Amino acid sequence: MQLVVARIGRAHGIKGDVTVEVRTDEPELRLAPGAVLATDPPSAGPLTIETGRVHSGRLLLRFEGVRDRTGAEALRNILLIADVDPEELPEEEDEYYDHQLMDLDVVTVDGAEVGRITEISHLPSQDLFVVERPDGSEVYVPFVQEIVVEIDLEEQRAVIDPPPGLIDDRAEIASARQAAEEAAEAAGTEPEDPGAADPAEGRATDGGSSDDEPKRDQA
Repeated sequence: MQLVVARIGRAHGIKGDVTVEVRTDEPELRLAPGAVLATDPPSAGPLTIETGRVHSGRLLLRFEGVRDRTGAEALRNILLIADVDPEELPEEEDEYYDHQLMDLDVVTVDGAEVGRITEISHLPSQDLFVVERPDGSEVYVPFVQEIVVEIDLEEQRAVIDPPPGLIDDRAEIASARQAAEEAAEAAGTEPEDPGAADPAEGRATDGGSSDDEPKRDQA
């Protein structure tokens, strides 16, 4: 099985070093000197790691046959791909490879169906599950312990405890409307719709908006 372990960034210096965006929790294994990696696009590889070092918190790699900045710049944005045994598991108990998480059913702690994981997005700050809902829309779930409370590989599901508004952006408006109704009832007045347009300004009032907002270890 082939899995993405890094993306090549900009050239560093004049001797062929490149920065890399690491996409694995095991860089000392996947990106060690001597490792031979396939590439995307395939025409750029395979690439053999000659040296690796950390500089200012970033991993720098040099590949065999790349001796200058021009050669290093030509590798920018190429994905590095490692061959991984499908039966291999991460060393840490709470770590997972992307292929283990793909296609898991996502449900809430109450048992409500959310959708199916179709992609794991690796961002600098955190990883995200891209979840396809039954209606074809997508929702983005941060892969953090506070939200993803259980990964059950045997049952092929991920259990989440989403904060308000994460899987349904209408929840916040509904909550605001309910609060307005309760306040109006207590005051003996008609409630205002928190998502209604303000006729004086021609825009949504507080609580509504005209715009929608929207692999761990990978190997």
